[in-house]
Amino acid sequence: MTHRFGVFFFAYGSIPNPLDIRFQSVSGIGSTVRKEPDPTSSNSIIQKTMPTGIEHSDLVLKRGVVLGSFLSYDIQKTLSTFQFTRSDVMVTTFSEIGIPSGAWMFLEAFPIGWELAELSAQGESVLIETMTLAYTRMRQVEL
Repeated sequence: MTHRFGVFFFAYGSIPNPLDIRFQSVSGIGSTVRKEPDPTSSNSIIQKTMPTGIEHSDLVLKRGVVLGSFLSYDIQKTLSTFQFTRSDVMVTTFSEIGIPSGAWMFLEAFPIGWELAELSAQGESVLIETMTLAYTRMRQVEL
């Protein structure tokens, strides 16, 4: 079964650019709770742990290189000037008939990496770019 999905960037208070919603893959949707040993636990056999915070995975987006992409331009500008503009990013899955079936919002996302796939004179594969984003908080969107 294939997954149909879109990635929507809400930057500068505007609607998403239609060139920048289609990606080949999205990974890194996940969070974990940081923990450490409970200093008040005195039992040497059973050590209690305490939650200390939440860590989010980096959001990794892959797609074929898109000419005229505002998103690619913004990421390249950020990575060359070290001036960050945060935006909210929503990843939405769709049913076979195009109805949204799930969504996750990544708040205050900003780029932390960009990579271009290997350039090769052999074959006729699509040139893939990978964008890596960090974000402040993730929440599942109720549909």
